[in-house]
Amino acid sequence: MTTHVQILDHGRIRELRLARPPANALDPALCRALIAALDAAVAGDADAVVLSGAPGMFSAGLDVPHLMSLGEDRHALRAAWGAFFGAARALAGLRIPVVAAITGHAPAGGCVLSLCCDYRVMARSTDPAKPYALGMNETQVGLAVPDGAQQLMRRVVGRHRAERLLVAGSMVAAEEALKIGLVDELAGIDDVVPRAILWLQDLLRLPRAPMLQTRALARADLVQALDPEHLHLDRFVDGWYEADTQAGLRALMAKLGK
Repeated sequence: MTTHVQILDHGRIRELRLARPPANALDPALCRALIAALDAAVAGDADAVVLSGAPGMFSAGLDVPHLMSLGEDRHALRAAWGAFFGAARALAGLRIPVVAAITGHAPAGGCVLSLCCDYRVMARSTDPAKPYALGMNETQVGLAVPDGAQQLMRRVVGRHRAERLLVAGSMVAAEEALKIGLVDELAGIDDVVPRAILWLQDLLRLPRAPMLQTRALARADLVQALDPEHLHLDRFVDGWYEADTQAGLRALMAKLGK
């Protein structure tokens, strides 16, 4: 167990479980721990990785209370966003296959991390009236979505649908997410990780070198989307301090009771 990331081995498939209660909010420490755990999985000769979260909550996205606590420290704010996108790049560029076992809600940064994976298995809620949902809901709280992150959404659902979802900041319920290709499979909450492992086991039966070489070529656009030149973090930090953005963030903080 590294700080904030629980490591569980299933044979040569390594599960990395986000473990920062209560909502796996992505602060710099968690992002750095995830990067270290991914590096260790490759260095330890794991054949594949499953990224999972807590039952009911894969990840609530960036830790907004932490970001708000930084005040006018633009350097620290940029570093925090840089740590998050560093974790996303580590997933996107991982030399071995990685599946997102989406164990519950995955808004904003949680959705971004899932889109950096090869395959997405999402949990069905035990209460049909309260389905789990994922999506980039940044505009709902006054944030713009950087182009690089937008490219991740376009890559899986197409340009027009991505535009509709991103501009509205829509959260998509699990069944609809399956229909539009935002996730690849649904499973009961206890079966999400086993289904992710099963998909990887099938993939790993293929001749290894050709599979990995083909995968690297197929995912080159994903890695490129997360290059710093496509993220424009300085512009994003400037936008963070705009009046309507700050108003939206304060409203979110009030909703969270922070």
